[in-house]
Amino acid sequence: MGWRFLLSRRWAGYLALTIVFALVCVLLAMWQLARRDEAVAEINRVAANFDAEPTPLADVLPELDSYDVSQEWLTVSMTGTYLVDDQVLVRNRPLGGDVGFDVLVPFRLENGDVFIVDRGWVPTGQEQDVPDAIPAAPTGTVTVVARLKAGEPHLDNRGAVAGQIATIELPVLADQVGLPTYTAAYGLLASEDPAPAERPTAVTKPQPDEGAHLSYTFQWFCFGLLGFVGLAYIVRQEYRRINEDDPEEQERAAERERKKRAKKSDADVEDEILDTRN
Repeated sequence: MGWRFLLSRRWAGYLALTIVFALVCVLLAMWQLARRDEAVAEINRVAANFDAEPTPLADVLPELDSYDVSQEWLTVSMTGTYLVDDQVLVRNRPLGGDVGFDVLVPFRLENGDVFIVDRGWVPTGQEQDVPDAIPAAPTGTVTVVARLKAGEPHLDNRGAVAGQIATIELPVLADQVGLPTYTAAYGLLASEDPAPAERPTAVTKPQPDEGAHLSYTFQWFCFGLLGFVGLAYIVRQEYRRINEDDPEEQERAAERERKKRAKKSDADVEDEILDTRN
């Protein structure tokens, strides 16, 4: 019989399933590598941009819809006045295990354009689903330093009461303000001059963390390889079963049994003899 059994449709199916399994493992490994690349890129952006010297906003975002992902966390500066009457709260914002609100205040620049500033986080009230208090934005002319973030997408089935929004959807905020407004990026407040006596809780610098993506990548590659190892083992066992009457295979089987017995201790051999007698 030899190895001719491998030419059957059944074994061709086993091989096809093993190949499909391996391909799925490779795809999952590559997905994990892509996730790691994204995490590394974010770490590099934070390292390059978070503590950089502030650059005038107009130099970084020359158009109202200008923004590139490489500019995330980039520190920008601007001078103007807060439109405090247009302040908006963003619902369901987590911080340190608590849920609260981000405080968004449109900031009118000296040229008349508006840039949305996220002044920070405030907790939900003790007895109601709104903050107990919101530190007021400074009035008059203010110089603001902020870190850029991309606007957020629209979320279906996420409503909010008046004065609140479910996501930082900048075009919607632009419509509410009714003035030329930056619609691709907003800013996380770093500092204000003059500084108020208190302000909402500021965003802290993200800690570098690649996650476990690299180890998961190796695991998926190993799983794909183990599929072929398992198939090879099954093929070998099937070969031995089918060819058990072949003299050469019988000789090999006897040699395997001899090596197996040679590895056993004297105590194991005695136990086997006793089991046979019983």
